Amino acid sequence: MTLPREVSAALVSEPADLSSLPDGLIAPAAEIFDKPAVRAALWRALDGAEDERAVRKATVDLLGQARDKARAVVAQAFARRPYDARQVTQSYTWITDCLVTLSWEVATERLHRRPTPTEAEKIAVIAVGGYGRGEMAPYSDVDLLFLTPYKIAPWAENVIESMLYIFWDLKLKVGHASRTIKDCLRLGAEDYTIRTAMLEHRFLTGHAPLAEELDRRLWSDLFEGSARDFVEAKLAERDTRHEKQGGQRYMVEPNVKEGKGGLRDLQSLYWITKYVHHVDDAEELVRLGVFSREEFATFVKAENFLWAVRCHMHLHSGRPMEQLTFDVQVAVAEAMNYTDRRGRRAVEIFMQHYFRHATSVGDLTRIFLTSLEADHTKDAPLLLRIFKRAPKVKDGYEVIHNRLAISDEKSFLADKMNILRLYEEALRTGLLIHPNAMRLVAANLHLIDEGMRTDREAQRIFLDLLLKHGNPDRALRRMNELGVLSAFIPEFEPIVAMMQFNMYHHYTVDEHTIQCIYHLSEIEHDQLVEELPVATSILKGGINRKVLYVALLLHDIGKGRDEDHSVLGAQIARKVAPRLGLNKAECATVEWLVRHHLLMSDMAQKRDIADPRTVRDFAKAVQTRDRLDLLLLLTVCDIRGVGPGTWNNWKAALLRALYRQTRKALEGGMEALNRERRGAEAKRLLHDALPDWDGKELRIEKQRHYPTYWQGLHVTAHVVFAHLLRDITPDEIRIDIHHDEDRDATRVCFALQDHPGIFSRLAGALALVGANVVDARTYTSKDGYATAAFWIQDADGHPYEAARIERLRSMITKTLKGEVVTREAIKDKDKIKKRERAFKVPTSITFDNEGSEIYTIIEVDTRDRPGLLYDLTRTLANAHVYIASAVIATYGEQVVDAFYVKDMFGLKYFTPSKQKALEKKLREAIAEGANRAHSG
Repeated sequence: MTLPREVSAALVSEPADLSSLPDGLIAPAAEIFDKPAVRAALWRALDGAEDERAVRKATVDLLGQARDKARAVVAQAFARRPYDARQVTQSYTWITDCLVTLSWEVATERLHRRPTPTEAEKIAVIAVGGYGRGEMAPYSDVDLLFLTPYKIAPWAENVIESMLYIFWDLKLKVGHASRTIKDCLRLGAEDYTIRTAMLEHRFLTGHAPLAEELDRRLWSDLFEGSARDFVEAKLAERDTRHEKQGGQRYMVEPNVKEGKGGLRDLQSLYWITKYVHHVDDAEELVRLGVFSREEFATFVKAENFLWAVRCHMHLHSGRPMEQLTFDVQVAVAEAMNYTDRRGRRAVEIFMQHYFRHATSVGDLTRIFLTSLEADHTKDAPLLLRIFKRAPKVKDGYEVIHNRLAISDEKSFLADKMNILRLYEEALRTGLLIHPNAMRLVAANLHLIDEGMRTDREAQRIFLDLLLKHGNPDRALRRMNELGVLSAFIPEFEPIVAMMQFNMYHHYTVDEHTIQCIYHLSEIEHDQLVEELPVATSILKGGINRKVLYVALLLHDIGKGRDEDHSVLGAQIARKVAPRLGLNKAECATVEWLVRHHLLMSDMAQKRDIADPRTVRDFAKAVQTRDRLDLLLLLTVCDIRGVGPGTWNNWKAALLRALYRQTRKALEGGMEALNRERRGAEAKRLLHDALPDWDGKELRIEKQRHYPTYWQGLHVTAHVVFAHLLRDITPDEIRIDIHHDEDRDATRVCFALQDHPGIFSRLAGALALVGANVVDARTYTSKDGYATAAFWIQDADGHPYEAARIERLRSMITKTLKGEVVTREAIKDKDKIKKRERAFKVPTSITFDNEGSEIYTIIEVDTRDRPGLLYDLTRTLANAHVYIASAVIATYGEQVVDAFYVKDMFGLKYFTPSKQKALEKKLREAIAEGANRAHSG
């Protein structure tokens, strides 16, 4: 946490011989930066320098070479020993100390020599902040305080200016301030950031007595008696920082320095420790009784791991880098010698370790804050302070600082069921659990054995935590952080802190699971009635809540292995569900739900639900209304639990339509899905929607379309196309662009003379304006016109704003008229961002002749990019494939494009040789486009 005193002293003392050089670096200090040799070379180089500019240039040249060599030595040693973070941070501190002190020597002995400075001309150069603490990553800022006794003298100004010019020429990022002791005290009283930086000050060179006086005055005049205010300020600062970074410990691109569970949280503990207890070494917390020896060992491991990650990030990026972005995650995992293992990528294993250390930081912070409350240095949480009276608790518990505590540890441990009862009592009373109670539980997880897991009382308590108290996610998250959940359900342990290396999932697998259960609880308590009316009404109508909650808890439990996680998860559910007290029928339903938890989402997003065959096949798979209801709720919660912004009206509309049609089929028989019946109903609705049209016009409109047109679109689209086709001439291109509120998308309808490849041309035009196509279908009328409907969103997944519609229309028209050559123009648009290039999505292409009565469904599952749909549709058009519709499902960097197609004779693609030839062309187009996108 901070440098041992002997290392700190050695860093800034003038070595008489090699034995006085600092120890504990990643390589011998003289091998990293041989200060006497560099000094001797420096004075030789300065002999011929005639003016300040020449002195500075010679100094920068020589120090720059020494710095580059030193950094190379450290980087090479770190590559061999990638976990020796403390040694690395101290090594970079040593390099910086050498640069600063040698620059001081040049400024005071060569440029502005003053053998007998006056009292006002004495300066102390002091390191502050992280540099003062002796912890530096490769590209950390160099924070310096130039301390003067009185108002800064001209000589001191010149020295400081010369040093800064040298630092800037060396490309060091320097944060500096020139202050008197009086200034330091005044500014420190006003600003806690300045106060914190000075808390970590370390004398480097210059007038030592001045630095000693600052240290004495800071403690006597500023720090003393203000511990409570300092603690509250640091904790408020921490909360703001966490909120800014997303508020979650399990964000998949965490900020290693500022994020929840990151280095700044550990540093905050150090600052508070030093301020409150006047100690320089975090190990003192063991002696003070704040941490146990084991907890401090956890502290050291977490700190070392996080610093190692941060240093590797800096070295990989060649600059200060704090956000662990996807591309950097891969590089750091490789640098830290992670390898692929048992179906999991090295980067996923690395990130699981990262998140587990971040959790440890949270546990340590909780314990530390409790010790502060115990000695009244910190207030209890505001929300709990407003209670006039603590809630009444059951025997065996007490309330300490408004937290639920255990009154007798021995009695508590005598009945292992009390471990679960603690969480039940916390939910019942609404109290936070006292960290001392958490420590007791964490130290006794071995009590949760097979006997307890199969005990009826344990099963009752656990199910009550899910079903009875109204906020199950709160209990599950607490249990998960301490390891209780994994101890009670050992099959859950592998997914704890497991990252899914993709852009779709925002959270780790365990956090995603808890988020899903949170969303189910929100629906159940009428918090989402307007947004989710169908799901809310199903829950109100009465379903087996026990089955639903357990299925959600287990739905992703099979992730992280070679096997299909749905299949493996169902096998695990078969063992776990009976242990949770479910009967045979309930266990079978849970197993079915886990096995098929992606079925409804896939059917709704990857298939054309306007095709009766889609609904018929789904209804056959689901079989009962109860399963349909349960599966809808599970699907909704699963999608909402992925992360902010994943759920939208588009997905809601698809799921709602699939649910209603399937329920109709299950209740009224499959005849309800009859094509002719649906076509007749669509024509009747169009007739009612166009009351001002005469009979002849309506007859022409109804007769010009084939049956698939009437079954595939809503009446609102039929009305739009009726107007577009009315009196259209062969050379016209008519376009209607409107916001489709039900689907969170912009609907673009085209009417124009049909010709081969029309779908591809339309897709290309939309790609050029940066539109993401989420659904599309095209029909040819009997009189030779193409009617195509595309639903599009902008790059942020939103409908286009009204102000952008005209530009959209103009660009589409130019492209369709041939004024813009799509294939050339799209090259500049079809690029993949640097941070997204680390993702590898294998391409899978399947031909399905069973999913539709009329069409072959070609499903292309591959890496998404802006020009992909255009490339695929152009390839299909060149192969004389007729595309009737395309359904696009995007999952972060992965996309599944399903094309409903026929060959030039109107037949399905049954022949294996034709399928293979077409697949080869599609794969070639994907590979060519991917190369183009990565080269930008």
